[in-house]
Amino acid sequence: MPKKKAFALRLDENMMKALEKWAADEFRSTNGQLEWIIREALKKSGRLPKHNPDKTE
Repeated sequence: MPKKKAFALRLDENMMKALEKWAADEFRSTNGQLEWIIREALKKSGRLPKHNPDKTE
């Protein structure tokens, strides 16, 4: 399983409220929702690296 890195993210209050509601509607945590949004955007743009089970990172 790939390591996860933590980082700070600043969002305005209205955006954060909308994100929290969206996450709740999808039965995800706010962090899980952000990961899903980013992963989908990376896949759509063709920028998501291919999964390589032999690679450790």
